Amino acid sequence: MNKDLQDLEKKSIAIIREAKAQFKNPAILWSTGKDSTTTLWLCKKAFFDEIPFPVIHIDTGHKFPAMYAFRDEIAAEWGFNLVVAKNETALKQGMAPEKGRLDCCTQLKTEALKDLLRARKFDALFLAIRRDEHAIRAKERYYSPRDEDFRWNYADQPAELWDLYVKPSEDFSHMRVHPILHWTERDVWQYIQQENLPVNTLYYAKDGMRYRSLGCMPCTVPVPSAAGTIDEIVRELETSKTLERAGRAQDKEKAYMMQKLRALGYM
Repeated sequence: MNKDLQDLEKKSIAIIREAKAQFKNPAILWSTGKDSTTTLWLCKKAFFDEIPFPVIHIDTGHKFPAMYAFRDEIAAEWGFNLVVAKNETALKQGMAPEKGRLDCCTQLKTEALKDLLRARKFDALFLAIRRDEHAIRAKERYYSPRDEDFRWNYADQPAELWDLYVKPSEDFSHMRVHPILHWTERDVWQYIQQENLPVNTLYYAKDGMRYRSLGCMPCTVPVPSAAGTIDEIVRELETSKTLERAGRAQDKEKAYMMQKLRALGYM
């Protein structure tokens, strides 16, 4: 095993095990993307090939068919407890990206998750975000509390010293736990290659284009790429100047908009 990847893995597994010990009713969010699939695998490793908590997939009704197929295939193969969250009311009322991406993300992702958290009373959520993904995500901590309204106070976060991740004593609705916060995009791909993890084929180049970050179909476009294998993706990342989320809806990816979304509870 690559020593650098081994160190990353050890730290992530320690965070996952510590959070599982501290919280009574945790769950993990899984988008079917490379990062969340890697985090699922780390959970399997942490608990001896089992994922001892529910795996939540937020279904906006606008995902790529390949994402749904991948979700169902891996859920069946790995045998975890898959929970699908969907804001049926908003969808029936016609909510879609055309109505405004801020409103759409809030209703179909954030509100769907809020409803599930209230119903199932989860007190911690594992998320697969990384600091290098986006300037706003770089502000996150490994343990990130949400208040009773599910809001993130990015200006006042708990200190994390000497790798001690302690839940705050004050009231909070649930804790967001970020086990791969210290990883980079390249780390994730190298780890996927090392562990021979399943990958959605949308990540591989076709006709000179590939998806580098997966989201809803109306809000995600491929970027120029000739990388058709994991080896080629890793080599591409060594020289690429393109931002990882360049293919995502740009109005949503602007720093202010992303900060506003995350403050409201967005992933």
